[in-house]
Amino acid sequence: MSNQDAEANTTTQETTEETTTVSTEDMPSAKPGRVSQPADMHGWWRGTGRRKKATASVRIKAGDGQFTINKKPYNEYFTEERDHKNLMSVLEKTSTNGKIDVFVNARGGGFTGQAGAVILGLGRALLKYDASLEHILRDNQFLTRDARQVERKKYGQAGARRRFQFSKR
Repeated sequence: MSNQDAEANTTTQETTEETTTVSTEDMPSAKPGRVSQPADMHGWWRGTGRRKKATASVRIKAGDGQFTINKKPYNEYFTEERDHKNLMSVLEKTSTNGKIDVFVNARGGGFTGQAGAVILGLGRALLKYDASLEHILRDNQFLTRDARQVERKKYGQAGARRRFQFSKR
């Protein structure tokens, strides 16, 4: 009886081994990579970014490197050097600087929020443009939404956390 059980176990093991041994060349990997999406009918790839209360609609297409935000060059729209570096780092790290035209409509929030929204929107648009850039975009956190928001003011306090001065007498 134990021989029969052993034979039954070996046959099931053999059959499972036979079914699991499939060539890995024919099958796609366990986590298939993204495929680049085609451009819309006007030749644009689009991405939307949000940060705090700001929203940015980003459109990109192959070109000579124009970068405009709300119909102004990016270096006129954003006056802070920090914002210039952050925006250009997306293009430099993906090696697309000077190869694509970027057009952005940014609204809401302040300059810092809009800069963060543009970075996220540009990262999402580049991902649709060329899916092979996903690893670079993720490693540099250009596809990560910064969900931090301003904490609300509480009643009976001077601000979100600041309280009125305590008077003992």
